Amino acid sequence: MSLFRTKPIEQSLADADEEGRRLKRSLTTWDLMIMGVAVAVGAGIFSVGAKAAAQFSGPAVTLSFILAAITCALAIMCYAEFATAIPVAGSAYVFTYATMGELIAWIIGWNLILELFTAGAVIAKYWGIYLSEVFALIGWNIPATISLGPVDMTWGPFLIVALFTVLLVMGTKLSARVGNVFTLIKIGVVLFVIVAGFFYIDFANYTPFIPDSVSTEAAGSEGVMAQSLFSFFTGAAPAQYGMLGVFAGAAVVFFAFIGFDVVATSAEEVKDPGRTLPRGIFAGLAVVTLLYIGVSLALTGMVSYKELASVEAPNLATAFALVGNTGAAQVIAIGSLIGLTTVIMVLLMGLARVVLAMSRDGLLPRALSKTSSKHATPARLQILCGVLVALVAGFTQVDLLEEMINIGTLSAFVVVSAGVLVLRRKRPDLKPAFRVPFGPVLPVLSTLLCLYLMTNLSVETWIYFMFWLAAGFALYFVYGRRRSRLNPKNQVPAAAADGKPGEQITD
Repeated sequence: MSLFRTKPIEQSLADADEEGRRLKRSLTTWDLMIMGVAVAVGAGIFSVGAKAAAQFSGPAVTLSFILAAITCALAIMCYAEFATAIPVAGSAYVFTYATMGELIAWIIGWNLILELFTAGAVIAKYWGIYLSEVFALIGWNIPATISLGPVDMTWGPFLIVALFTVLLVMGTKLSARVGNVFTLIKIGVVLFVIVAGFFYIDFANYTPFIPDSVSTEAAGSEGVMAQSLFSFFTGAAPAQYGMLGVFAGAAVVFFAFIGFDVVATSAEEVKDPGRTLPRGIFAGLAVVTLLYIGVSLALTGMVSYKELASVEAPNLATAFALVGNTGAAQVIAIGSLIGLTTVIMVLLMGLARVVLAMSRDGLLPRALSKTSSKHATPARLQILCGVLVALVAGFTQVDLLEEMINIGTLSAFVVVSAGVLVLRRKRPDLKPAFRVPFGPVLPVLSTLLCLYLMTNLSVETWIYFMFWLAAGFALYFVYGRRRSRLNPKNQVPAAAADGKPGEQITD
């Protein structure tokens, strides 16, 4: 029984149309664009740029954002080519199953679950904390946690996860409409902050735009576990300022763009995916890039990067405080709360779609892939995902595993970027509506850039990741390999009543 048997694309398309496991196509280009903005623009827009400017790039943090956007765009191009060729739920998992085989597909699906589940729990927890901060700003003393005997519970995650779980069960289009409202409000808050910041700009703060590189021993003062994998193997200290600092800053701010791969999980619910998916994804990336550039220009123009570097945890509120506008902190706190709201919705939806695809194939229990006859959504699965995310967010210190989000995403980016080349070689007959230009050059470049970004993650993160992979391999060999629908023992003859042969397995 081959570990690298591939699932024919035609079978994936047929499975997506199976009665009782079918999703409804209702999303438009606008919905996808807003979904991309919704998942990428969270509270990080007010903090990640300040951190990168202070510690790595200086005013050239704008270049870091542009480099990160280009890297993200390369990976998203590969997603778009796959998604227009195989427009079904599951994203990178389904794409890998069609090209590199079942074992690698399982690991990518397992990593996507890691990314989406951890991200959903971490952000839901932060949402509860920001909610308490907003209450404090208006004079309401409502703590973020409540005591339940021997344990403390953060109650905010239960509220927000329950709300969006109900909306997602009732229909993807309905939840998208609600998400659109929150996202437009979020964009308005970000634009307000940018415009307010431009009133305080001192053009002298942009000089030098790329500060001279300086030596730093920061890596030596961190523990072995906290330094990056690259530093661990090379002994190199982190770059601070100069062009190397710009690239190091790009590695930091890249994670502000993570989330666009989640949009591809909705491929099965998109009207006319060949046209809608590429347009929606790239339009969303363009809007997000412009917002980040605007915030970074306002931030570094308001105050010197040296002033930001003197603060332990700099953010956009720090810049406003340094110019004497403390009232902006209230707007930023509210903006952070609204920003995180829509991120949670898209992550919950993406998590359910990945598990749906894996359960359709038998690698997870098939019962999880049942969809509601009334709403055409995976209701029981969506509720299960919501309950688990809320429990982990409410009762654990899940924020300690934040970088696991990044490594799960980047591993999928690497495999999808390489998988495009495999798909073209194996299925030259396919004519996807979108193809990554310049032949193999951009997919290879995307693969290398994402691998480089993975090496910038800490040794501790890599160790946790190895444990996660070990658990994934164990579950596959104990359950998934035997229950897979591509396992010859589980094959059901196709249209047996007509005397036709059963399905064929591609190795």
